[in-house]
Amino acid sequence: VQLQASGGGLVEAGDSLRLSCVASGLSLNTNIIAWFRQRPGKDYEFVAGINWSGGTSYSTDSVKGRFTITRDAVKSTVFLQVDSLKPEDTAVYVCAGRGGSGILTTLGGYQYWGQGTQVTVSS
Repeated sequence: VQLQASGGGLVEAGDSLRLSCVASGLSLNTNIIAWFRQRPGKDYEFVAGINWSGGTSYSTDSVKGRFTITRDAVKSTVFLQVDSLKPEDTAVYVCAGRGGSGILTTLGGYQYWGQGTQVTVSS
């Protein structure tokens, strides 16, 4: 399984971005795709996750109402729409995959992850 994140960039506060995670080699053993981010000097933190087969999603409280996770099964892609960006959203965003049915909020629970995409929000 390979996961490739893209779509980051340098934006101003209040702007939007759509991050993409293209997944290749998906199988029934890789049913959960999640986004994590690492802010400068911080550990990775869970942002949002989605159940690939059923579409069930979950996002952390700090981004609810601003970030939306969706999937396109035909394109094997998971999207993270990020709206109303704030400077504190500046981070490297990575996508990760795991088997099973639960959306875990720790990166260590995921078997696969790829290189991230940098999001920088200026004030």
